[in-house]
Amino acid sequence: MEDDPDSYRILKLRAELLELGSAIRQLQRAGLDDAAAQLLIARKRAQLDHLVKTNSAGSKP
Repeated sequence: MEDDPDSYRILKLRAELLELGSAIRQLQRAGLDDAAAQLLIARKRAQLDHLVKTNSAGSKP
């Protein structure tokens, strides 16, 4: 992995998304409201998409 701050942020966001997905599944199994977690995961996905697009656009020659 590069020592690129964006690469680190991408990996961190992916890990957070995995954790949120797990939390949402647990909430759903327990029959609890998962709206806040759903909103947070949507925001994190948008952040990840934006970061990946910006990072890939910046790496083009």
